[in-house]
Amino acid sequence: MSVLLTEKAARQVGRQIAKRGRGLGLRLGIKKSGCSGFAYIVDYADEIGEDDAIFEQHGVKLIVKSQDLDYLHGLEVDYTREGINEAFRFRNPNVKGTCGCGESFTI
Repeated sequence: MSVLLTEKAARQVGRQIAKRGRGLGLRLGIKKSGCSGFAYIVDYADEIGEDDAIFEQHGVKLIVKSQDLDYLHGLEVDYTREGINEAFRFRNPNVKGTCGCGESFTI
C-alpha cells in the first residue's frame, strides 16, 4: 500500500516544519465527518507510533495510521496555489462521491 506526496506538497511540508521549528513529517488520516461520511485529518507528526506507516518522498515523511491505509491507498497529496488561496489537494482513487460543499467524501 502506498500514499504519494508530490514534490510541491513535500516542499510546503518542509517549509512549514522549518517555520514551526520541530516535527518529523506530515500526519494524514481520516475521521467520520460531514454529510458524506469521512474527512481528511492533516497535522504535524511529532512522534511515530508502532501502528504508523511511514512513506518518505522528496525528503519528507508522510505518516499514516495503519487502520486508515485501506481508505488512503493510492492517495496523492498535492499542494496548489490559486490566486491568494493555497491548500493541500487530495486525489483519492477510493472516493466514490463527495458532498456538495466538498468537505467530506464517501468510499
